[in-house]
Amino acid sequence: MRYDIALSDGKISDILPAGSLSSVGDATDLKGQMVWPCFADIHTHLDKAFIWERTPNPDGTFMGALQATTQDREGYWTDADVERRMEFSLNCAYAHGTSAIRTHLDTFGTHGNRVWPLLRRLQKKWSGKVALQGVSLTMPERYMGEDRDGIVRNVAETDGGVLGAVLMKHNTTPEALEVLFGLATEYGLELDLHVDENGETDGTALELIAKTALKLRFRQKILCGHCCSLSVQSETQQTHIIPLLGEAGIGIVSLPLCNMYLQDRTAGRTPRWRGVTLLQELDAAGIPVMLASDNVRDPFYAYGDFDMHEILQGGTRIGQLDHTHRPWAQSVTSRPGSWMGRTHRLEKGAPADLIIFPARSMNEWMSRSQAGRTVLRNGRILEAAPPSYETLGGEI
Repeated sequence: MRYDIALSDGKISDILPAGSLSSVGDATDLKGQMVWPCFADIHTHLDKAFIWERTPNPDGTFMGALQATTQDREGYWTDADVERRMEFSLNCAYAHGTSAIRTHLDTFGTHGNRVWPLLRRLQKKWSGKVALQGVSLTMPERYMGEDRDGIVRNVAETDGGVLGAVLMKHNTTPEALEVLFGLATEYGLELDLHVDENGETDGTALELIAKTALKLRFRQKILCGHCCSLSVQSETQQTHIIPLLGEAGIGIVSLPLCNMYLQDRTAGRTPRWRGVTLLQELDAAGIPVMLASDNVRDPFYAYGDFDMHEILQGGTRIGQLDHTHRPWAQSVTSRPGSWMGRTHRLEKGAPADLIIFPARSMNEWMSRSQAGRTVLRNGRILEAAPPSYETLGGEI
């Protein structure tokens, strides 16, 4: 379907049948090019991004990623280094048409104390360009220790701050979850959790999270990221867990490029499993399913550029979403936007934060990089390009 879009005072003033504005003097004929709302990237790691050149993953595995990231964090993460890389990341996303980002922040040690004030500074600096939210990335037992008040206070004092944790079946207990949920309730915070980022077949933390939310009648939003191992459970377990997620109101964000990169990797062996959760089954059950960038050019994922076109393009191919006749474009626009409390829709009265793609159909959109896109913010063409790698500093 084709429509005319009228813009006025930085907003979409009307959406009309095609040809309605043909006689308007300043109308621009886009010749059928696709117009999208700006992207919302709801799961990233800005503080890790772009460290690959100095500290690559030695073997491409999940453990290799953990070890390399810890090494880099302890050796290089000064305020200036982290701020430079986060700024570079934001400039990439902004130029590609992303207007909202939620970033998980390593909340460990010295860096964990410094990164939250940095995020608050960047929120102010980027206000009106990229809306930023932060999530505390740490282990669940930290919320049972003496430093939990400092972690929660940093989150609560940050606009859009969200409590997070890394939850796997082997490290998740009902007691730890109840403490985490209790803190979120006490401070009125949402939860955004790394869940089951593995291929374990004998159960999931996801099921326990859903049951805890139901038991405690938790009222805040819960977003669970990755959920890789759900796809390797028995069909009986899958059909048991998915309805629990719907009943608990849990949203799912899949990180398809990163998960395919890390999961089922063994030297000299072709992977047998894509590492991606049950996108189609979750969507069919009415669970809000979103896609996001996750890691960019760091030990957890060696590639990327904070371009959500690449994420949906890749996710569609990986998850075979192209023949489902479902609105998967919403997984990188209106669904994450709504979850973050924003409007990322083409509708009357919405901000004229738009992307015009040089493609006339989804097949064309999927088949090229769309590097020639035009981004509008408040109805004006954005004169921005992805920054040069040279601005990161350092040598290769």
